[in-house]
Amino acid sequence: MSIKKIVFGLIASVFFSAAANAGSADHSAPAVQGYDVVSYHIEKRPAKGNGHYVATHNGATYLFSSEENLSEFKKSPEKYAPAYNGYCAFGVSVGKKFIGDPEVWRIVEGKLYLNLDANIQSEWLKDVPGKIKEADKNWKRIASKSPESL
Repeated sequence: MSIKKIVFGLIASVFFSAAANAGSADHSAPAVQGYDVVSYHIEKRPAKGNGHYVATHNGATYLFSSEENLSEFKKSPEKYAPAYNGYCAFGVSVGKKFIGDPEVWRIVEGKLYLNLDANIQSEWLKDVPGKIKEADKNWKRIASKSPESL
């Protein structure tokens, strides 16, 4: 068996297991698993938010680690909200919705992108502009669909 087939098989198995998990996600849970989306931009690291500083944007509830970060988010929520509603950027580039890991992230041209895990992110990093272009195109088609329907 070739290395390419093995790698493809591993990636496919991760995708399918993530799809199964994504379908059971509680959509009333805080966005980005409760991480403060402003912290990625200002502190250059993820920080857990808390229930004292909360905002809602496009139907998602965001938690923040400080009043300052909450205030910053309220000024420009589109700047801080993650791409693809926090779904895995690589997954969206292939037409799927997998829950993004808030610890596996990159900011590209001012936008926060999450990925499923470090292995998937390493694939995404091989062609970030190309993957974003594909994901942007796919997002228009899949944004309103449930993860399990894809």
